[in-house]
Amino acid sequence: MNARASFHKYWDTVDDELAAMAARPVLERMPRHCTEDWTLYALRMTSIGPVRLFGYLSIPTGDGPFPGLLEIPTYGSVNHVPDWHDRRRYVVLTPMHRGQRLADMTFAASYPGLLTLDLHDPERYIYRGIAADCLRAAEVLLSRPELDRDRVAVSGGDLAVITAARRPVFRALRLQGLVHYRAMEARSRTNAYPLEEFNDYIRYRPGTEDAVGHTLDFFNPALHAPAVRAAVATATGEPGTTTGIDWLAPILDALGGPVEHWPATHRGGIDRDRMDAWLAGQLGVEPASRFIKELQRW
Repeated sequence: MNARASFHKYWDTVDDELAAMAARPVLERMPRHCTEDWTLYALRMTSIGPVRLFGYLSIPTGDGPFPGLLEIPTYGSVNHVPDWHDRRRYVVLTPMHRGQRLADMTFAASYPGLLTLDLHDPERYIYRGIAADCLRAAEVLLSRPELDRDRVAVSGGDLAVITAARRPVFRALRLQGLVHYRAMEARSRTNAYPLEEFNDYIRYRPGTEDAVGHTLDFFNPALHAPAVRAAVATATGEPGTTTGIDWLAPILDALGGPVEHWPATHRGGIDRDRMDAWLAGQLGVEPASRFIKELQRW
């Protein structure tokens, strides 16, 4: 079997396993986080394994249907309740994948360590299940009756690209925080974590470099990018770094939808507001700054 066929078979098998596993979503209202503008729920759902996952699901008050936002979790142990600006405008789902806190009843992830768990074997690599968890979260969000399925976005890094590629229903992708992109090259350009976890793994297990590279090929978002149909926006870093436009060009060129990118200013309020305005424009709502305009000059 050639590499392309192997790649598609790998991910088709993940989809088949998900299709055979009922999501069984259960919602519990969280009064502490509810206001007159939205209702927030604790969501439990099932992914392959099987494992029981957690998520925060927030639904605006009103008749709807509302645009939606899937916030794919970042690399770390804890994810928070969605920002209140987003809760006012979108049906927002912020899931926790297996191992993250609130989704760790059967397996609690270690940080560092999660990124390389069973990395030498693509069938056992933890991110196979984690990617399935993100796909399951997309399915649950898309099943909500309050949702306008023509106006749904996904936000995140590698896992968001995989999700948008495998579930091509998203209008927009807010791209930020790539980890698996060109990982075997990127690990040689930095000793910063989390990428240094790949180096640690290979140093600790001599002779696994080829196997690690084989596994990481399945998760390189550039190989999923052509199947993405969403409009994409990202902020780029300094040239010559692993966030620079020169480094990101292969994945940005490979994406199947329109792409916008701009240099990050590294001033949090400006960068966040620009991305918020782009996403709001894609989904047909008003932008909402998270910062007090009168204080931004400071």
